[in-house]
Amino acid sequence: MTVQPCHPPPRTWSGDDDGKGLLGLHFADLDAEAAAASIAARPADAPFGYVVTPNADHFVRLSRDPSLWPLYENAKLRLLDSRVVAGAARVLGLRPPRVATGSDLTAALLRMHVRPGERITIVGLRREFLPALMSRCGIAMPAHHDPPVGFEHDPEAFQEAVDFVLTHPAHFVFLAVGSPRQEMLAAAIAASGRATGTGLCIGAGLEFLAGARRRAPAWMQHLGLEWLARLIADPLRLGRRYLIECPAVFRLLWATSSPRVPSAGVRPPPAAPPPHPPVFVRREGTG
Repeated sequence: MTVQPCHPPPRTWSGDDDGKGLLGLHFADLDAEAAAASIAARPADAPFGYVVTPNADHFVRLSRDPSLWPLYENAKLRLLDSRVVAGAARVLGLRPPRVATGSDLTAALLRMHVRPGERITIVGLRREFLPALMSRCGIAMPAHHDPPVGFEHDPEAFQEAVDFVLTHPAHFVFLAVGSPRQEMLAAAIAASGRATGTGLCIGAGLEFLAGARRRAPAWMQHLGLEWLARLIADPLRLGRRYLIECPAVFRLLWATSSPRVPSAGVRPPPAAPPPHPPVFVRREGTG
């Protein structure tokens, strides 16, 4: 089953004029359903490429740790995962791309683009939530690996996660271990040169679908208040992130919109796309 996008996907999604720049990154100007349809059209045997979904937390982290920039710049596709960032950008006179949250993208792919009996690969999500995910989304038993906490600091555990994806190829590889771990893992899988399919750095998207966490009501999502619902549900874990760290994104946006404000930590968008930008080819008949 495929989705009819409400607008045509761009020809290329990596810094060309069909995308939109924001805080130093070029984004595809797609909503979640259009992005899912275009990702699904990418051949399963294509060389591994990955999708990142930056939000306010990612932008602030990038501004403080420049070593992480290549993880996002080398992604095949970047989608904006923050209605708060998009709204603030518009208020400041910027032109942000459409919002496509990782959670919405995950739901669209699993419910509308995974064929009956098709096996996906998941890194992350606790094993006890797999039956609920399968039941709710109507998918087959996935290839599943849940690395230990802190695996990104353990070379052996990190390589084990990379090897799992290499030995369990799939059209869709869901990397659900949190940022920046999932982006680090995706980049390492791509660098191996031996993987195929599309990796999706989607954070907690699978947990919401499996019922492991409750997602904010639709009205809160549309008003850009999903962060508040998450904060109320898990204040000890998310309090510092949402109340102290993430507000720094507003200064980053202000610095981008006003040349008089120092823009430390923000990379300007490239003046021109790379000579041969990576593409997701949309096949005929996909809606």
